[in-house]
Amino acid sequence: MHRLIEGGITDEVLDAAVSAFILEIIVRHGRPAPRMCNKDPFTLRAATYLRKLFPNAKFILMVRDGRAVVHSIITRKVTITGYDLSDYRQCLRRWNIAMSSMHSQCMQLGPQICMPVYYEQLVLHPKTWMQRILAFLELPWNDSVLHHDKVISQSGISLSKLERSTDQVIKPINIEALSKWVGKIPDDVVRDMASVAPMLATLGYNPHANPPNYGQPDSFVLNNTWEIRRNSDEWHAREDQLRMEREALRLAMARKKEEEQKMSEATHEPPIQVREAVGGR
Repeated sequence: MHRLIEGGITDEVLDAAVSAFILEIIVRHGRPAPRMCNKDPFTLRAATYLRKLFPNAKFILMVRDGRAVVHSIITRKVTITGYDLSDYRQCLRRWNIAMSSMHSQCMQLGPQICMPVYYEQLVLHPKTWMQRILAFLELPWNDSVLHHDKVISQSGISLSKLERSTDQVIKPINIEALSKWVGKIPDDVVRDMASVAPMLATLGYNPHANPPNYGQPDSFVLNNTWEIRRNSDEWHAREDQLRMEREALRLAMARKKEEEQKMSEATHEPPIQVREAVGGR
């Protein structure tokens, strides 16, 4: 670091470069808009630094029951550095560390800058919580926020086929995912839950409740859930189709990478006379 400073690369220069890079990615990711946003599960691990780079930024800390988070990561095979997808206990400990850091930074920034939102309450009472979120962001109310499934792939909103949660995001708001983890976590981990993931209690979850009582859903959320269950065959078919497309895309990308690797190796072969000299030894 001292060498960089001596060379004129100060903190200010580095901060300007990092903020320009982030802004370029966000701006060019979609169509122009008066407000730019970034959704990433681990963004708030750098919240205080990002606030320094973007002094007008606001942050939403999405809080979810860590047991549901880990179950989703493991069953969907979501690769995250440092997470052992064969070990619930280890993943819960990693979640606990990450959540502790993000929660701490959110509290440090204060309620005017960082707003914690509980996933379960957002799903159960979407209108109430979306009104609070939009007020926090100083944005006008728009009914479309309650019907995300109808605006996906429109107005520049796109979903990656490689994203494993895409098959769930295409559905209207429903409560199916809230307690899917119940009965899936090993008994010894359930027994030690309070010590394995103490952030559960810090965030207000009962580590011993299986399942916890998250509350009762609004009527329209309940109706959405009934409709999804009534048409379960159709939804399963759509999910299977998305999974097949995702796998085909992954295979195509892997083949392309392999071909590029072969071409790269071919281009870096030594000149023929060098190969002959080596072969003649």
